[in-house]
Amino acid sequence: MSQPSISSKRRLLFIFTAVSLVLFGLIIRLGWIQIVRGEKYKELANRYQTRDIPIPAKRGVIYDRNGKELAISASTNTVWVHPNEVDEPEKTAAVLSSILELDEETVLKKIKTSQYIVKIAPYIDDERAKAIRAERLKGISVSEDNKRFYPYGNFAAYILGHTTDDNKGMAGIELEYEKYLSGIPGRWIKNTDGAGRQLSFSTEKYHQAENGLNVVLTIDEVIQHFAEKAVQNALEVNKAKRVSVIVTDVKTGEVLAMAVKPDYDPNSPRTPIDEELKKQIETMDQEKQLEAWYAMWRNPVINDTYEPGSTFKLLTTAAALEEGVVTPQSTFVDNGYIMVAGQRIRCWRWYNPHGHQTLVEAVQNSCNPVFVELGQKMGVETFYNYLDGFGVSDITGIDLPGERKSLMYSINNVGPVELATISFGQSISVTPIQLVNAVAAIANDGKLMKPRIVKELTDDDGNVVHRFEETMIRQVISEKTSKTMREMMEAVVADGSGSHAYIPGYRVGGKTGTAQKVVGKGYAQGLYVSSFVGIAPADDPKLAILAIVDEPQGFSTYGSTTAAPIVKEVLEETLRYLDIKPKYTDKEEEEFGRAKVTIPEVRNITVKEASKILIDNNLQFNTEPEYYADENAIVVDMFPKPGANVPEKSIILLYTKPNENIPSTVEVPDLKGKTIKEVNIILNNLGLKLKISGSGLASSQYPEVGTTVETGTIISVEFKPE
Repeated sequence: MSQPSISSKRRLLFIFTAVSLVLFGLIIRLGWIQIVRGEKYKELANRYQTRDIPIPAKRGVIYDRNGKELAISASTNTVWVHPNEVDEPEKTAAVLSSILELDEETVLKKIKTSQYIVKIAPYIDDERAKAIRAERLKGISVSEDNKRFYPYGNFAAYILGHTTDDNKGMAGIELEYEKYLSGIPGRWIKNTDGAGRQLSFSTEKYHQAENGLNVVLTIDEVIQHFAEKAVQNALEVNKAKRVSVIVTDVKTGEVLAMAVKPDYDPNSPRTPIDEELKKQIETMDQEKQLEAWYAMWRNPVINDTYEPGSTFKLLTTAAALEEGVVTPQSTFVDNGYIMVAGQRIRCWRWYNPHGHQTLVEAVQNSCNPVFVELGQKMGVETFYNYLDGFGVSDITGIDLPGERKSLMYSINNVGPVELATISFGQSISVTPIQLVNAVAAIANDGKLMKPRIVKELTDDDGNVVHRFEETMIRQVISEKTSKTMREMMEAVVADGSGSHAYIPGYRVGGKTGTAQKVVGKGYAQGLYVSSFVGIAPADDPKLAILAIVDEPQGFSTYGSTTAAPIVKEVLEETLRYLDIKPKYTDKEEEEFGRAKVTIPEVRNITVKEASKILIDNNLQFNTEPEYYADENAIVVDMFPKPGANVPEKSIILLYTKPNENIPSTVEVPDLKGKTIKEVNIILNNLGLKLKISGSGLASSQYPEVGTTVETGTIISVEFKPE
């Protein structure tokens, strides 16, 4: 056998060496991939093979104290994209943008992102969801979702707040109780191949979403309805910038109603109800729009301060009585002014001084010099101790976001003039919730309660998970002083400036207030904040109420004629709703006493039939505005209930729903030349909605007069100044 040549051996050695080096390199590379970079490639494999589909939790329901749903989660659909699974981005973007009516470039940008999963469009209807599923687009999935919905529109907007597009709380209760309402989202995790098919060796994991807890408010939907109706009416009558009302339970600190107008619709929080404001926001840049939105969402009852004016005199009087520096029979002489540290401080009626008067009469007359004297007799330190006691120097701790502290002089900076002006409600700014809570303490035998707006948290089965108990903060004044103050407050309504809050058969106490607004560094001429704070019944207080009219521009700017009527309207309806019986004096019985009528049963019949029965029984009625009722609407509930005894001509509240068996149509009436209030009443009686543009008197409308439309149709009316 011949021996291999030297050249052959060299070639074999070269090949062996090359193969060995290649194999060694592959081993090194394999080791590098499996050992050194193993975790990274494992992560990449999991990333491209694993599909993690979010399962949103159902947001908890917000109820009023009687179980009426004020905020719910409606089922809807959300479109998602897994960018790494999309084969034809341009085609996919074109199809989606066509179905969803979105900008194609925006959709394409989301599809081409490097993220694992991206939301294309939230809250689409079932029809569009079905259309997208029918296209069978690779990398596109449509999942069930929940959208926040507020059945009553702008009802209690500043209490409920609203959510973001991602269903996160943005304001009000939605923000304050976000961690309870939101729940815990679920996940569906599975391994798939490049075509989206589930791998046979994969392990599928499904984590069920945990629904959020339900929040039960202290708010009573009926009382809130009374408050909102009164506030809206006062806003129009007084041509005011804003009107607010808050009603609390004196004994527990529970907020029963909190109404502010103008407001916004939480279902569409970035679209103002006011057409003029809407047009202004549309022309703003993004930064200005944000400022305008946050201003619109701001709850003035909690987040804003104001000078309380004469309503603050109740605190000064209570403190002075408790300290024993005066008695109700103490006498004073008003010359129209008082000199303090060389400065003349005038009474509001300086041109016609009150002259000789007792403390009771001074409270009725709201005489500034008398309260300056009370402040001087107590001194700064003592007076400030009582202000601390009434809770006006700190936040109340109410469970709503962004509560603001009062604006007060530091005690070291309070001189004789500052003490004098604070004594009658100037040079100090408080929030409405602070003032009404302090007055509630005066009425509640001197006990200051912590205000609260949430009663309890419940689960899906209605079980109470947590109950928020009433909390007494401190005893501020004695029961004796409290009783004296209630009598003095009642005298203000019976014989003083608060007569517009008088309700026959009920002992109402209160105090008016009219304060010039502070703008910049001084008081603005012609701009006022008018208010009235009240309690009822004065002999056994159940309710405390504060009404504030910001910048009234109507026939009057005084709290006695702008705010007091609001309090009367809300209290009159609320006291009857709470079944607090009127107790007429002999004089009232003669003037206001009416025969009793037993309320007949009118449920499950039409409004037309119900109205005839009620009128025949000498009763009146109103329909609940949550439905657009016409004479064919069905009465589903009523208040008071059948069988209750009420005075003749009492108003019975009828809760209605559309009659599905009778398609209802009406002719559009002529609205020209009528006020907003008149138009609203006319359309509401016909079961039509109103869309307002401008202010003043109606000048044009659409649809036109005589057009036949279905009940529930929106009638656009343009109003122009008279």
